[in-house]
Amino acid sequence: MTRNSMLMIAVAATFAAGGCAKKAPNDLPPPPACCGPADEDRIVPGSQRDFLANISSDRVYFGYDQFNIDAEDMATLRSQAAWLARYPGVRVTVEGHADERGTRDYNIALGERRANAAKNYLASLGVDPDRMGVISYGKERPAAAGSNEEAYAQNRRAVTLVIER
Repeated sequence: MTRNSMLMIAVAATFAAGGCAKKAPNDLPPPPACCGPADEDRIVPGSQRDFLANISSDRVYFGYDQFNIDAEDMATLRSQAAWLARYPGVRVTVEGHADERGTRDYNIALGERRANAAKNYLASLGVDPDRMGVISYGKERPAAAGSNEEAYAQNRRAVTLVIER
């Protein structure tokens, strides 16, 4: 066999095999119920997205070197406690944060006092303390970059996060 005739046989075989390919069915199955575009926007009851959508804020702010809960913080935490009352099986973590001023150890301790202040106020509103954990990040996870009072004020906070079930 010559090279041209071998090439012709290969081309013919390719076309013959292509003619036997399966055709797509006329009716395709529906997409999985869990993964459609609408699910990306769906808010699952009891989730962090639900929490954020139904409370006034997930965070409370503190003055310089302070960890007391003021009237504005109380309103925010009342909103969180009401949401938590609707979902008694949900657990949360309260994160404590500080601005960049001060030593690492001092800010870890201050962040813990802030997280515990928020947790204790939530507990005083009827949230079971066993549903709440606390962690302090001190100055390690700033919400705002910068070395000015505006950034410092955003970084002195306690943040409540829903632990996904």
